Amino acid sequence: MTQYWSPTVVRAARRTAFTLIELVTVIVILGVLSTVALPVYLDYKIDAMKSACKGSLGGMRTAVANYRAWTATDSGGGVAQYPTLAQFTTTGLIMKEGIPPNPFDADGTPNNVVDATGVAKGTLVGADKGWCYNPTNGQVWANSFTKSAVENTF
Repeated sequence: MTQYWSPTVVRAARRTAFTLIELVTVIVILGVLSTVALPVYLDYKIDAMKSACKGSLGGMRTAVANYRAWTATDSGGGVAQYPTLAQFTTTGLIMKEGIPPNPFDADGTPNNVVDATGVAKGTLVGADKGWCYNPTNGQVWANSFTKSAVENTF
């Protein structure tokens, strides 16, 4: 039996690449998806950094409260007091693993602690990042400020 081929069937059988219109359509679709997905990803990143910052602050604040409670006992001296800055930053004394890094810190010293004696909570102290600690009242806060996070108010 003889088969007859029409010109359209022959052209369709030889086609091996995408047309320029198909490629441009795919690029436009990927561009639209990326403009929608990128801001959402960045929001997730900031939210994760906020959670890490709050978790670190919670751990440090709990450690300070535990130290104060221990100093009020007979074995701790019998007088409730907050740890000094030196005690607070000494690994193993107040916090077993030391001061955790501030996820918003970008100056290369992630666990830097600044003395914030006489400074209101939430105030940025100097150009340093890391954490602020006020040994007179035991307050700890992030010593950084990201416009979208406002982590110094946690």
